[in-house]
Amino acid sequence: MKRRHSSWRTGLASELPPISYVWETPNRRPRRAEWDIPDPAAPGRLTSAMRAKFERIVRRAPEVMVKITGRTKSAAHLKSHLAYITRNGELDAETEQGATLAGRLGLKDLQQRWEDDSVLDDKRRRDGSLSINIILSMPAGTDAIAVKDSARAFAIETFGYNHDHVFVQHLDDKHPHVHLTVRSLGHDGKRLNPRKADLQAWRERFAGELRLRGIAAEATPRRTRGRVRKADRGAVLAMRKRKFTPDVDRLARKEVLSEVRDGRTAEQPWDEKIKSRQDAIRRRYLDYAAELLRSEAVADHALARQTLQFVNDMPAVETLRHALKNQLSELAKTRRRGAEQGIDAEGSDKERTR
Repeated sequence: MKRRHSSWRTGLASELPPISYVWETPNRRPRRAEWDIPDPAAPGRLTSAMRAKFERIVRRAPEVMVKITGRTKSAAHLKSHLAYITRNGELDAETEQGATLAGRLGLKDLQQRWEDDSVLDDKRRRDGSLSINIILSMPAGTDAIAVKDSARAFAIETFGYNHDHVFVQHLDDKHPHVHLTVRSLGHDGKRLNPRKADLQAWRERFAGELRLRGIAAEATPRRTRGRVRKADRGAVLAMRKRKFTPDVDRLARKEVLSEVRDGRTAEQPWDEKIKSRQDAIRRRYLDYAAELLRSEAVADHALARQTLQFVNDMPAVETLRHALKNQLSELAKTRRRGAEQGIDAEGSDKERTR
């Protein structure tokens, strides 16, 4: 399987212009995106779709968020989740057929139907999900109506009428977002089981729906923007907010502290791969900027300057381990300076006494 995946990547890369490497996703999409389709007449040349994507990247179009927040596995769990996203019936929900479900009674029939269908599904495991819960979000200031319309179109395009779904928009947060709950069991008898590649394809589809409604939006991998660290899980962020130390933080600090104490400074095998990949990405940006500067078009020169600024503003290549080491180093320096200042103050006091 790995060999097949690798050959697909190699074949794709050989067909596309070099700059396409910067937005290449780490996971194979279920189908090719429009900017992954080369020009038949000149495969090495950027198509209009490729050029548009590149411009959105360097101009920092807002990134969409499409995230699976959890799965409901029982009737009680489903009821609780539906109550949460509708604020106990205060917010209206909308189904794939465009029907509005108002109040608690409006959701009762849907809940009962999904629960009954799960009983009839003899292939469902005991811990199998009744629904998959998804959140679609955009940065603060994005038009809320466009977000809702895009989420509706995304859900219909992605799940069609095979998977029942219901969605609710929340406007009580600075980030306009939609909670989408999709019934796991499809009408074709198959269960929804999204993978990482599906999530990337979903992000790209949601961003596309937003662009159709006049909202600048992108869905690029972290490495496209020079970021190498994964976003922390919601549960971890919530614990930090409550001033608790998550196990993942405690164990990471313990490992780094042990490394520093033992004088081990060797890089991990993946550190070099991360750095090498980031070097390659930044080099592609710079190469393309140089190519644009050779053009006679004023627009190309402007895009080249934006590209150079984009690369210049990229964050340093830093993994979590590197960040923790830097924190420990700064802490040690601060303590050392404090100790030295304490000694100096003590020495001055003795001098004045004499």
